[in-house]
Amino acid sequence: MKKIIVYGLSALFALTSCDKFLDSENYTGKDSGNFPKTETDVNQMIAAVYEASFYEPFRNNDVGQYFTYSNLASDDMYGGGGSDDKATQALDHFLYANNEQMNSLWSAAYSAIARANNALASIDNVADENLRNQSKGELLFMRAFNYFDLTKCFGSVPMVAKAPENLAEAEVSPEQVDSKVVFAKIATDLKEAWEIMPEYKYDHWTTLSYGKVSKWAAGALLARAFLFYTGFFGEASMPTEEGDAITADYVKGVLDDIVTKSGHGLLDDYRSLWPYSNEITKKDYSYVSDLAETWSEGNKEVLFAISYTYLAEWSGTQLHQTNQYALFFGIRNGNWDGSDSYKLGKPGSTYPFGTGWGSGPVSPNFYDEWKTAEPNDKRREASVLEFPDDYDWSNTSNWMEATGLHQKKFCAVRSNGGDAYSFCAPLFSGDGATGHFQASHCQSLPLIRYADVLLMRSELYQDANKGMNEVRARAGLSAVGYSDTALRNERRWELAFEGYRWDDMRRWGIAAECLDKQVGGVIHNDGVKTTMKAQGGSYSSRYNATKGYYRIPQAQVDLSNGSIKQNAGWDGTTGYYAQWQE
Repeated sequence: MKKIIVYGLSALFALTSCDKFLDSENYTGKDSGNFPKTETDVNQMIAAVYEASFYEPFRNNDVGQYFTYSNLASDDMYGGGGSDDKATQALDHFLYANNEQMNSLWSAAYSAIARANNALASIDNVADENLRNQSKGELLFMRAFNYFDLTKCFGSVPMVAKAPENLAEAEVSPEQVDSKVVFAKIATDLKEAWEIMPEYKYDHWTTLSYGKVSKWAAGALLARAFLFYTGFFGEASMPTEEGDAITADYVKGVLDDIVTKSGHGLLDDYRSLWPYSNEITKKDYSYVSDLAETWSEGNKEVLFAISYTYLAEWSGTQLHQTNQYALFFGIRNGNWDGSDSYKLGKPGSTYPFGTGWGSGPVSPNFYDEWKTAEPNDKRREASVLEFPDDYDWSNTSNWMEATGLHQKKFCAVRSNGGDAYSFCAPLFSGDGATGHFQASHCQSLPLIRYADVLLMRSELYQDANKGMNEVRARAGLSAVGYSDTALRNERRWELAFEGYRWDDMRRWGIAAECLDKQVGGVIHNDGVKTTMKAQGGSYSSRYNATKGYYRIPQAQVDLSNGSIKQNAGWDGTTGYYAQWQE
């Protein structure tokens, strides 16, 4: 299992080429005139963009990432966490707990965009055409990816279209532009990436390293952006900066090519997609003992994923390079890593699912709706852990909004009967190794799966046989005819907890009504049984007041000297979450 550790460059590249000021070449340093040229140069440059996009948001150990937000804000999860983890609960209730909330997303995204802009300004220095087009496509994808998260989260945001070419340009503050303008940039970048990137067919990530963007990932993200834009804004096409438009027919062609040319496909068994079916845990987790194919992060279904490293011990400087989602979305318990509740065969055990901060308890309404709609769906048990009847609620360390239902897909996974805090410890260090419950999560996080490609294809064609029924067949379900309800349910079940639902709810215009259904679910607050209540008004009233856009971090508004306007529904202290109110 190959792990990729990426480090940012010590400084951004020079804004201008040295020969604009001196009649000589720069023989001693790297600038936009002589860098990049080699494949090593290119990889170093692109690694800085990946690092800012995927690892920097966790450097401050907070929940300021769009993946976290999109899960907690949806109707499939509650906020959870401890009584002092107000930020996670605030995200669920569409409130804010502090003035810096989501500033990690904002800062990291603009850092990544700046690095991508600087790299794009010099990428034509690469002579090898395949390397140049592959690298340029990755940079365009990453810039679009960050703008996509920013505009979905905050709406109208500042646009930094390119690297500044001189000091005067660098001193001009970027203008906050309408969300549709941002989408035009996203469309332009992804369309170019799709059209120039080499058609490297899936080969177990031999040609491309696992964790790098492929042409197929660029096409899938383009389709996702198209569906969000056209659905949310009620338009038939998505504009580009060139003045033309991306149409449904164009996107259908993109998805058709991914299906017929990429080499990606569905795994035979849905369980094999998730880290709990790894070769170590499989030995004593009976639920997956019959699997012929164990989990592999380089499997053919994953078009794009964040790759993480393994640490044997806690580190103040490298922790953000491990899978902190597994920690934040792990199961909360007062004895933390030493609790018997994580051990094989112990009363009330949740083995092999382990220790964490307790974010994202699964909504009982989501689980009940799934059972009603598809009682025989194999994916439900593969996706959701039902706590045993003898689970000890008396020692849950102030766990809030806990439901006794927890997602399995990116939860902490233990092994060796629960003695190893992460299955990665014995995988990398041998039997008997325990690792560290905060630092040893190495499993990658899929962001784009082939199943999503098939479901988007069915949605655009309005034809269940264009992909949806293939997804259903893998789950042991019979074929169905196409309908909006069938497609929406299929996306909800297949892609549960993978960050899709919030965007889907918004683009389909069903967010407000779905969110209100969360109220009344049975929860435990600090071990005491109660029911879920909306905080700060009803869920639907908060959504309608904001259109689903989150509060721009106040520090960014203040720094802009008034050029950045706060979103509707967040004026003053509106939406402030101080603590849980019964």
